[in-house]
Amino acid sequence: MYALKEIGKYSTLLYQALRSSTEWSTYRKNLFQELVKVGYDSVPIIVLVGIFTGSVMTLQSAYQLESAFIPLSTIGAIVSESILIELAAVISGLVLAGKVGARVATELGNMRVSEQIDALESMGFNSVSFLVVPRVLAGILMFPVLYIVASIFGVGGGLAAGYFSGSVPPADFLQGARMYFYPWNIVFGFVKSFVFGFIITSIACYKGYYATGGAEGVGKSTTNATVLGCIYILLADFILAVLLL
Repeated sequence: MYALKEIGKYSTLLYQALRSSTEWSTYRKNLFQELVKVGYDSVPIIVLVGIFTGSVMTLQSAYQLESAFIPLSTIGAIVSESILIELAAVISGLVLAGKVGARVATELGNMRVSEQIDALESMGFNSVSFLVVPRVLAGILMFPVLYIVASIFGVGGGLAAGYFSGSVPPADFLQGARMYFYPWNIVFGFVKSFVFGFIITSIACYKGYYATGGAEGVGKSTTNATVLGCIYILLADFILAVLLL
């Protein structure tokens, strides 16, 4: 019964957010602020994640495929395709579930327990439109951009690691990357980033919006938002792979 109640409250909040999405004047200013917080402020961590993910993949692939019968271009193919189709979206999503999801849940949770949300509603503001809609939209719009950043720096990090370690010459790496490149992999990565952005921000908004119990309750809501965001990212990744690949 508890699970059904939670699903019902979550669905109701999403329905209210969908209905409120037409109130552009209410959430316009907040949307631009959230685009900066979700997108621009997350670029440094995404760059680091991309570089080190691509670098480690290149070094491990070179170690495992060390054979005279396997061309070095295979390493470039494995690294680039793995990043585009899986790692750029999933690892970035898991990292952002902690960064973005925790921030959103904490902000809304503090507003709820300090009765700021109640004050907004008493003044005639649509709290869902003002607080929830811009955060969810920012996640949906900015996560694909962050996926592009993670993909570029992931492939670039793999290329650089292969060159500086002496395991894969850049020409061989790029040859493999071009040889096995499929445009659908990028489309699939974009679809996943859209879904992950929605999952992280909507769950964080839900947990923060309905937070109770003072500071302890806010901390619990933040933890739940982060953990659930990671779990549902992995679940969505599996479902999308089954449906689209």
